[in-house]
Amino acid sequence: MSLGGPSVGSGGRSAGRAFEFGRTHVVRPKGRHQATIVWLHGLGDNGASWSQLLETLPLPNIKWICPTAPSQPISLFGGFPSTAWFDVNDLSENAHDDLEGLDATAAHVASLLSTEPTDIKLAVGGFSMGAATALYSATCFALGKYENGSPYPANLSAAVGLSGWLPCAKNLSSRIEGKDEATRWAATLPIMVCHGRGDDVVRFKFGEKSSQALSSAGFQDVTFRAYNGLGHYTIPEEMDELCSWLTSKLGLEGH
Repeated sequence: MSLGGPSVGSGGRSAGRAFEFGRTHVVRPKGRHQATIVWLHGLGDNGASWSQLLETLPLPNIKWICPTAPSQPISLFGGFPSTAWFDVNDLSENAHDDLEGLDATAAHVASLLSTEPTDIKLAVGGFSMGAATALYSATCFALGKYENGSPYPANLSAAVGLSGWLPCAKNLSSRIEGKDEATRWAATLPIMVCHGRGDDVVRFKFGEKSSQALSSAGFQDVTFRAYNGLGHYTIPEEMDELCSWLTSKLGLEGH
């Protein structure tokens, strides 16, 4: 995806930092509306570039909502600002989890889904840092709350993470274990995780371990796809598999 700066618009606000989200781009369904997916871009990108790609997919029953992340100082860049869903100091298992940023973005995603009709299936997906946020949202859905304890309101039917990772992976099993409702939600939520073996930004092992962490925590419907030679970008083969998976898991009418 091409790099691009944010278009600053109205945003959300948390108790601490202020999060001013940028422009949201919407791709309307070309056929009967059956599902709405919030799709989250990667670090330094914006919603426009992904909306252009998603519009080309043979998924006429899906409405895509592509927000733009706030511009904020990024520790990985020595404090230099970039569009980002949360702060990162490292793209590895040792990275610090910016829980305030993750919660603010997950709440923004839930808010974008809150006005959809009740008969529409809801999902969240993303690329790289956007994938991390999507997978974090999936764990909030299963637990029924954000990390800060506030209730998670969206009823998700699927989650997708491309070339990303799972934040808060180390303690996920202990947080779900013994909680009947969380265990039940985790067991029923379909999740697709895809990663290129040649990814030199978010390492393949990091993505693979994230998928394993979801399965170990009780997410029973996790599909993991590895792509030989794929770097930190997408390819038509990956998009084709994503289309087939979404059509199946969301019960769409098809291409």
